[in-house]
Amino acid sequence: MSNKHLEQSEYDKFRTFLEQQCGIVLGDNKLYLVKSRLGPLMTRFEVESLSELVNKTLSPRERQLRAAVVDAMTTNETLWFRDQYPFELLKTKLFPELKDLRRPIKIWSAASSSGQEPYSIAMTVAEYQAQKPGALSQGAQIIGTDISNTMLDLCKNAEYDSLALARGLSAERRTKFFQNSERGMAKVNDSVRKNVSFRHLNLLDSYALLGKFDIIFCRNVLIYFAPDVKAKIIAQFAQSLNPKGYLFLGASESMTGLSNEFEMIRCNPGIIYQKRT
Repeated sequence: MSNKHLEQSEYDKFRTFLEQQCGIVLGDNKLYLVKSRLGPLMTRFEVESLSELVNKTLSPRERQLRAAVVDAMTTNETLWFRDQYPFELLKTKLFPELKDLRRPIKIWSAASSSGQEPYSIAMTVAEYQAQKPGALSQGAQIIGTDISNTMLDLCKNAEYDSLALARGLSAERRTKFFQNSERGMAKVNDSVRKNVSFRHLNLLDSYALLGKFDIIFCRNVLIYFAPDVKAKIIAQFAQSLNPKGYLFLGASESMTGLSNEFEMIRCNPGIIYQKRT
C-alpha cells in the first residue's frame, strides 16, 4: 500500500479540520490535492505515511505541524495584473472619484498570496499619479494579508524569478518597477514597496484592527468557502469599508444571495461592488 494512502474516514476528518481552521471546504474529489500539497511535509516532519501526518495534524499539541499543513493547503496560484480589468477600473473610475482625498487612499488585498496583487495595485497607483500630476497627492497605503506565513515572507522579500515575472508582467513594467538582484531574480523597486505592507490574517477572524478602507480586493478566494462563511466574510468586508467603498471579487465569484449591503455595478469589462449608504 502506498505511503500516501488515506482512508475515507481520515480524509473526512481532515476536511473537517481544514474547514474549522481556515474555512476552506474540500470536496469529495480533492484527495489528490491533499496528497500533492502534504506529501513534501512527510520528510520535513519525519513521518512515514500521509495517514500518520494527517492523524498527527488533528492533535492540538502539534502546533508547528498544524501551521505547516494549513500553510500548504492555502497556497494559491497568482499572477501580475490578474484579469487586467480591475487595474484599469482603478485608473478610469475609482481613482478619479477619490483623487481629491486629503489623506492616503487605503486599499486592502485580502489573501495576497506571494504579493503580485498588492504590488500590481501599487504600480497602478504610480502609473495613475504619473498620468495625472497632483492626483492622489497623499499617496496610497496598501496592505496585503494572507493566512500563510510562507507566502508573507515571499511578499516581504519582493523578489521574483523569471517564471513568476513572465506571468502577466509586461517588459515595460518589468523595466520600470524592478531591479535585478542575485541569482537571476528581480526585486520590486523601493518606490513601489514603500507603499505596501503585509500582515498575517485568517479571514475567519476579526478585521477590526486593520482599520477602514476605500477599496478591498478579495479575488478568487471565496470560491473555497461554504456559503455561510462567504456571507460572514462579505459582512465583515462591508464593516471594513468607508462609505461608498468598493469591493472586487473574482471574475467567477458572485454575491448573489449572500449580502444586500452592496450594489453591483456593471463596468465594461468587469463587475465591481459598491457599499450601499
